[in-house]
Amino acid sequence: MTAIDFIRIEQTLLDALAAAAELTLPLFRTPLSIDNKLESGFDPVTEADKAAETAMREVIAAAFPDHAILGEEWGRTGDGNLSWIIDPVDGTRAFISGAPVWGTLIGFSVDGVAVAGAMAQPFIGETFLAVPGRSTYRRGAVELSNRTSGETDLGQARVFTTTPTLFDTPALASKWEAVAAATRLQRFGMDCYGYAMLAAGHADLVIEPYLNSYDIAALVPIIREAGGAIACWDGSDPTGGGDVVAAATPDLLEAALQLVNRS
Repeated sequence: MTAIDFIRIEQTLLDALAAAAELTLPLFRTPLSIDNKLESGFDPVTEADKAAETAMREVIAAAFPDHAILGEEWGRTGDGNLSWIIDPVDGTRAFISGAPVWGTLIGFSVDGVAVAGAMAQPFIGETFLAVPGRSTYRRGAVELSNRTSGETDLGQARVFTTTPTLFDTPALASKWEAVAAATRLQRFGMDCYGYAMLAAGHADLVIEPYLNSYDIAALVPIIREAGGAIACWDGSDPTGGGDVVAAATPDLLEAALQLVNRS
């Protein structure tokens, strides 16, 4: 990792976010043509998703032509141990509903573990960014360090999930019910913004199943560099996706993992 120029990595994160915002913002809260990726069910994609990912890929390829890229819309290109993982519009359902809790995600991984990443909500004008050693919040001229709440007590935790309907089997539903019963407050509909709120100290837990790498990789370093902890339910690194829980502290993560694994 010492050979990686994280100043360039950070600038590329910001440049890619800016390129995406030029294409997503003009389309937000406008009539859009919406395609469905699924034959059964609803997994929407819009012209904003596709165009923004293309623009982000162009930025990354210009800065680091030898790096691999994985994106939600156009798949994987390149190979090697240095990868960029992007989701141009995480929370497309929120995007097409006019709710400003969607975000643009871009992560950078080394040997399969995300070590830098950024999440932007361009309508609000917020960016959460992490490189090794720091996690920051930016809005206009304001720049602050992200710091999780420090909560260790599961009974006092504020927990987010995008929707309880994600827990769509009896076994998964029992896990969510156990988490909801054990925690102080539950909020829904946050998508990637919930993880950013955890990094900033406004939430204590986020738990979701079925995540893809592009849903979570960017958020892993933002949470870890803010003092939080994040893992798959089996304790493994979540960069590659899976069933994921993020927590304000390692102790709270351990308590949450114990709960979901016995429910």
